[in-house]
Amino acid sequence: MTKQERATRTRQALIRSAAVVFEQHGYAQARLVLISAGAGVSTGALHFHFENKAAVAEAVVAEASRELRDLSAAIRHRTDTALQALVDSSHALVGRLREDPVSRAGFRLSCDGERAAAPDLRMEWHQRVRELLDEAAAAGTLADGISREDAAAATVAVTAGFEMLGRHDPEWLSPYRLTGFWQLLLPRLASAETFPRVDPSGTGAAPPTRGPALAGLVIGETESPADVTAGATAAAAEAT
Repeated sequence: MTKQERATRTRQALIRSAAVVFEQHGYAQARLVLISAGAGVSTGALHFHFENKAAVAEAVVAEASRELRDLSAAIRHRTDTALQALVDSSHALVGRLREDPVSRAGFRLSCDGERAAAPDLRMEWHQRVRELLDEAAAAGTLADGISREDAAAATVAVTAGFEMLGRHDPEWLSPYRLTGFWQLLLPRLASAETFPRVDPSGTGAAPPTRGPALAGLVIGETESPADVTAGATAAAAEAT
């Protein structure tokens, strides 16, 4: 492994650990010693990659943003219609919020006012939803009289609401909840010709997630996501 590869792995481990710590403690109470411990590196190694806690938080948001963009682009490439891509992208987003601490922490840091870290992930998601609806309208697959802005607002409001509710009850992030929303909306949103061809439960077009790349892998070691959480928890216990 080259020096650059080792540095990249360490930075990814720090982002993953930071996401866990931010999720558990919030931005204000998160400590750099917990983040470095969760990644299995020293605080000196952390400062090599990030100037301060704000820079770490911005890196978490940026990683969540990049993942959202890449995921949606890959889904559109694999689906036949923009409406199906919208449904599939929403399922992929909710899946990331259910399974990936970087996505969860990224949305919280970006949207909750604890940390004014750009970009605003909800605004990015709204823009992507609107792009897909515009594409669907151009292809003639939307029902007559549909307001794209109203449809985008409803989609973003529901997914953002699931994200908020899912923090306290993971059932809100289950696939059937989102499927129920699309079963309610699609008959009004899609044209009569398009509606039978759109699967409200998603087509599984999302590519496999890159879990191992951000699974807290440390230089020369292999750790599971549970190990990252355990490391941060142990450091917190020692600090109290």
